[in-house]
Amino acid sequence: MIVDINLPVIGDNIPSADVVKVNVKEGDSVKINDVLIEIETDKATVEVPSEVNGIVKKIFVKEGSKAKVGEPIVSIETEGKQEITPEEKPKQKEEIKTEVIKPVEKTEPQRTDKEHTHMPQLVSLPRDISKVVAPAAPSVRRFAREIGININNVRGTGKHGRISIDDVKAYAKNLNQKLESGNLIGAGVSIAKETLPDFSKWGEIDIQPMSNVRRKTAEHLSYAWATIPHVTQFDKADITELEELRKKFSKQVEAVGGKLTITAILLKVVASAMKVFPQFNSSVDMEKNEIIYKKYFNVGVAVDTEKGLLVPVIRDVDKKSITQLSVDLAEISKKARDKKLSIEDMQGGCFTISNLGGIGGTYFTPIVNSPEVAILGVSKSTVEPVYINGEFKPRLLMPLSLSYDHRIIDGADAIRFLRWIINALENPFLLVL
Repeated sequence: MIVDINLPVIGDNIPSADVVKVNVKEGDSVKINDVLIEIETDKATVEVPSEVNGIVKKIFVKEGSKAKVGEPIVSIETEGKQEITPEEKPKQKEEIKTEVIKPVEKTEPQRTDKEHTHMPQLVSLPRDISKVVAPAAPSVRRFAREIGININNVRGTGKHGRISIDDVKAYAKNLNQKLESGNLIGAGVSIAKETLPDFSKWGEIDIQPMSNVRRKTAEHLSYAWATIPHVTQFDKADITELEELRKKFSKQVEAVGGKLTITAILLKVVASAMKVFPQFNSSVDMEKNEIIYKKYFNVGVAVDTEKGLLVPVIRDVDKKSITQLSVDLAEISKKARDKKLSIEDMQGGCFTISNLGGIGGTYFTPIVNSPEVAILGVSKSTVEPVYINGEFKPRLLMPLSLSYDHRIIDGADAIRFLRWIINALENPFLLVL
């Protein structure tokens, strides 16, 4: 029996993905959960596993091509009917199915997290269907999944709001028109595209297509900059004593597989600060005029990769020691540079740290990573003379830039938050109190 393995749904409103690697060739023997291809979508690399045991008969995609959701990627010849046990069923498939049919709960604390790596919803979820499973036949649900549409976002025109295939098509068409026009609906703003001149009139040019990472970064940051009223506070932290402690205990942390960096220490400091200043661990919902305060503490860390800037998230920072955070940071940074991050790895962040100190610079104004409300930028530390007790002494000072959402955070609270972080860095003993 010949079984076609189709590209599964990999996220809301994602109709296709770039094939970055094909791990099999025709004639290969494969087993359930063997990785057939690796695809890149948004800012993540996703592995697509086999659902059956058998022999690869035909490969429909190649490296560098685009694969569409719902279309076959590989044909596999199997012997008889095969059933996948719950233990064998690919994890990716389970996650995708759950995400598609799960009702949207108003009280779900993670309901805005999907915006962390995906483009914000262009059409608001109708309130009258936000608490129930969307009324649609299985065939309609399947069609919506195949074209990358979240069925819960579609308003039905049938009896009692029942959704038809035509409703899904109309929703998708409306979505595409808004994308093509450059209008992002959210917080009452629109972003218009501008036609560029023909640069070739003035000299030789080289046109290269945007990578998925660069495209999604551009879309996400454009939205964040246009919808969030940004303010940035600047200050310096005296990390002279902290640097001595960091060097003293670095070998101990390296012995368990981590690297004791300023970023790892800042993860712990920031999580502690967010407990004191809960408005920094929130999100703003302008459509419902609500503020969502989160009770968990997940912190994203900007990682510079050859594909562009990625922001993986370290979870439950408040519950981990600095040593464990150092290990987690080393592992997830490696995943980012090896293009092994999953979509889940970049969702659920509450706050972001962007450390450019290893490269250089004095200060910069980081853009808030929507739907978060603040981001901390770190620049290169320098030795400067500081007047202490009647004389100048050389001290290691680290520049910090705190950008925040002025809709929820006032300037006075922002500087208190930043001074709290600086006080913790300058008095490391406070970290264990």
